Amino acid sequence: MHLPRAPRRRAAAWAAAAITAAAVLAGSTPAFARPVDTATAASGKNTGAARIDSAVLDTVGRGQESTFFVVLKSQADLSAARSKRTHEDKAKSAFASLRKEAARSQTSIRSYLDKAKIGYEPFWIANAVKVTGDEQLVAELAARGDVASIRQERTYKLDEVEQTAVAGASLSTAADPEWGIKDVKADQVWSQYDDRGEGIVIANVDSGVQYDHPALVGNYRGNLGDGTFSHDYNWYDPTGQCGTSGNPCDNNGHGTHTMGTMVGADGVGVAPGAKWIAAKGCESSSCSDSALLASGQWILAPTDHNGLNPKPEMAPDIVNNSWGGGDTTFYQDIVEAWNAAGIFEAFAAGNDGNGTTCSTAHAPGSQAPAYGVGAYDVNGKIAGFSGFGPSLVDGSAKPNISAPGVNIRSTWPGSTYKAINGTSMATPHVAAAVALLWSAAPSLIGKIDETRAILNDGAIDVDDTHCGGSADMNNVWGEGKLDILAAVDAAPRSAATVTGTVTAEATGKPLSGMTVQAQAGTAKRSVTTAADGTYKLNLNADTYTVQVSGYGYATSTEQGFTVTTGEHVTKDVALDAVPAHAVSGTVLDVTGKPLAGAVVRFVDAPLDAVTSDSQGAFRFPVVAEGSFSLTATPTAPVLCNGVFKTAVAVDGDETLTAALPRRTDGSGNSCAPTAYNWVKGTTKVALTGDENAKAVKLPFPVSLYGVPYSTANVTTNGLVNFLEPRLGDYSNTPLPSAGKPNGIVAALWDDLTIDSRASVKTATTGTTGHRTFAIVWENAAFVSATSNRVTFEVLFEEATGAITLQYQDISAASPETGAKATIGIENQAGTDALQYSFNEPVLTDRSAVRITTKATS
Repeated sequence: MHLPRAPRRRAAAWAAAAITAAAVLAGSTPAFARPVDTATAASGKNTGAARIDSAVLDTVGRGQESTFFVVLKSQADLSAARSKRTHEDKAKSAFASLRKEAARSQTSIRSYLDKAKIGYEPFWIANAVKVTGDEQLVAELAARGDVASIRQERTYKLDEVEQTAVAGASLSTAADPEWGIKDVKADQVWSQYDDRGEGIVIANVDSGVQYDHPALVGNYRGNLGDGTFSHDYNWYDPTGQCGTSGNPCDNNGHGTHTMGTMVGADGVGVAPGAKWIAAKGCESSSCSDSALLASGQWILAPTDHNGLNPKPEMAPDIVNNSWGGGDTTFYQDIVEAWNAAGIFEAFAAGNDGNGTTCSTAHAPGSQAPAYGVGAYDVNGKIAGFSGFGPSLVDGSAKPNISAPGVNIRSTWPGSTYKAINGTSMATPHVAAAVALLWSAAPSLIGKIDETRAILNDGAIDVDDTHCGGSADMNNVWGEGKLDILAAVDAAPRSAATVTGTVTAEATGKPLSGMTVQAQAGTAKRSVTTAADGTYKLNLNADTYTVQVSGYGYATSTEQGFTVTTGEHVTKDVALDAVPAHAVSGTVLDVTGKPLAGAVVRFVDAPLDAVTSDSQGAFRFPVVAEGSFSLTATPTAPVLCNGVFKTAVAVDGDETLTAALPRRTDGSGNSCAPTAYNWVKGTTKVALTGDENAKAVKLPFPVSLYGVPYSTANVTTNGLVNFLEPRLGDYSNTPLPSAGKPNGIVAALWDDLTIDSRASVKTATTGTTGHRTFAIVWENAAFVSATSNRVTFEVLFEEATGAITLQYQDISAASPETGAKATIGIENQAGTDALQYSFNEPVLTDRSAVRITTKATS
C-alpha cells in the first residue's frame, strides 16, 4: 500500500517509530488521523522501521493481542493492465500482475509466520497479510525490511443519518421518476438516446441486496429466468451473514437502497437497463477491513459460491462504494487496482460535514485516486452533512462531483421502498450515470480518466469557494452538479446502434430473456431481450460475431456482422425451438451408495431443481436440447460429500450417474470414510482435569495447511492445537471461525473432562518413513453428564500426511454421538476449514474418517 513514508531515522526502540494512525468511524463521530510526528522523525531515530498504527501500539502496549495488517513495501506493476485496449483484457492483466507479485513478495513473511506458528490471512489486491499477535510479534514484523506498515484491523460504521427514513409520498413510477433521476437528467438520456444502461454491469460493495426485490430481480445477472438463479460470479458474502443457502441477502437495507438507485425499475434507478452483481462487504451496520478487502478482490475477479475459481473476465464495469471513514490511504491500492482494470469506482465523500467546516470528507472518497461524491437536496443546496475538502489524506480537492443525496427514495428489503439521506445516496447516482455514458459511448468502457473528464466537463458549476478552489472546481461541490445528459451529449460518437426483436420462428411469439452478444476480438457486449422480445446494443464500429441464444431455442450465429459509426441497424432474429427430452439418473455418495435428499439442478437453465429419492434417483421429465451444466448438492448432514458437477449435452433421453466427489476446503484438503483400524495408545500424556492442555513431541514432522510442526498441544476437549496450548476452549464452534482456537484438528471438540477413569495416550507404529502417530482419548467424560463417555483418536501418517479420525466407543455415550461436537480441521488463520460435522449426531462405533491433506501423496 502507498502509505506516506516518514523520514528515515537512525536507531531506536520500535515503539518510538513514527505513527500514522488511520481513523475509523466507531460511531457517528469520526476519529481523525494523527499526523506523523515530524519532529521525532527528524531526530534521526529508528532507521528503516515500518510505520506502526498507534492503535496497534496502544493495544499491545497494554499486554493484549491486536489484529492487524502487515502491509508489504513491494507493489505490483499495473502499467501493462492500463495499456490494454478492452475492459476484459485490463482486468485479466491486473489480476495476473497483482497475484504474481503477492505470491512472490509474501513468500518470506509467510514462511516466517509459519515457522513462528502464527496464523495469517493473505490478500493480493493490497499485498497485505492479516495477523493477530502481541508486542513482541509487532516488534519483529516492524523490523523486517519488506514491511512498509502495520495497521490495526478496523470496522467502519454505516452512518446513522443514512439509517433514518424521511417522510415522502408514495413510490414514483417509471412515467414519473424520482427527483434525483430528473435532476441529473437521466430521464432525458432515456428519451433522447433510448439509453438505460444496456450492456453494462454494475456492482456495489455494501450490506448486501434483496436480489428478488420486484424492482431488482429482473436485471440481476444471476437471474436465469423463470424464477431460477445462479449466484456463482454474481454474489459474494465474505461476512458469512447470509447463511449457508448461498442466496444474496441484506440484513441492513443500505445495500438494497444503493442498488435500487443505480438499476431499480419503476422510476427509482438511474440505469434500469444495466445488469447488477454485488459483494457484501458490510456485516450489517458496519464494514470490517477484512470483508472490504475480500470484496475488493472479488470485484476485480469474481468467484464461484465457494470463493474459488476466480474469473476477472466476469468483473463488473462499475462499482459503487457508499461506505468509508477516517483519513487513511489503506484502500488506495484497491482503488488503483480497479482503475487499472478498467473498473470505474465511485466513493461517498462522507456525512461528517456541518455545511461550513472544511476538510470533512473521509477516505477512501477523499483519496486522490478515488472519485468522491458529495450530496445536495432537491432545492439545489449542498447537504449539511456532505463532506468537504481539501482532503486530510493528501490535500487533494474533494469531492470530485456532487449528486442528489437528500430524501432519495429507493428499494428496501421486504420488497418495499424507503427514502433516506446521505452521500451514500448520492454516489449511486454517479455510478449509474457512468452506465448510461458507457452504454451510449462504448468506446469509453474501461477508460477511467477519459470518463471522469467527460463527467467533470458536463457538471453544472456551483460557485462556493469558502473551502478553496474556483467556481469550476471547489472543495464543496467538486466539479459541480452531475449532468449526465451533458456528458452523453459530449461523448465520442463512435457507436452504431443495433436494435431488433427476437421471436420464435414457428409462432412469431416474442422471446424474453434471450441473450444477444456481439464480439469483436476480446471486446464483448451483451444484453438480454425485454418482455416484448426487443433489444438494443450500442457497438463501436467494427466487424462482429453476433450470437442470439436462450433456453429452449437453437443458437443463431452470424459472423462478419459489420457496423459503422453512427449507423442505425435493425436486426430481427427468429429462433427455432428445439426438441425436449427426459434427463434422469442416480446420485451416489462419496462411498458409492445411493444418496437421498440431494438437490439436482441445471445451473444455467430455467428449470426447477429436483431432489433425489430414497434410492438416490432423480428425473427431469422435460429438458430442451442443448449443452448445460448440472450439479448435485448433498443436504445436511453433508459429511464428506462434495458437489457433483458435469456438462450434459441433451440430444435425446439422457441417463447419468452423479457420483459425488470428496468434499474439499479452499486449500484442497478432502475427506472420506475409511476402514476402521484402531491404534492402541501406549504412552500416557500427563493430561487430566476439566480444562487442560499439554504439548507432545511429534516423532516426525506433521503438516497442517502446508505448515510443518514438530510439536502439538493436546487438550482435554478433544482438540489438537498446533499453534498454542490454549485452555478454556470448551465451547465448540463451526469451522472455520476467525476466533481462536485456530490451527487445529478437532477430533471430537466438546466440553470433555479427563478424570480418574479416563486418560489421553500416544503411540507410534511402523518403520521410519512409514510411521503412524496416534493421540488417543480413552473413556473421556462429558462435563454435562460424566456417565456418558467416549473413546476416539487422531492418527497422523508420516508417508502421506493424511489425518485419520477414529471412533471406538461413541454410541454408548447416547445421546452423545457427535450431536454437540465439532469434527474437522481448520487453518491457522481461521479462514479455511474442512468440517466433517458440527452439532450433528453422525458418529457410530468403530468408524473412521480419513482427511487427505495437500501433502498426501
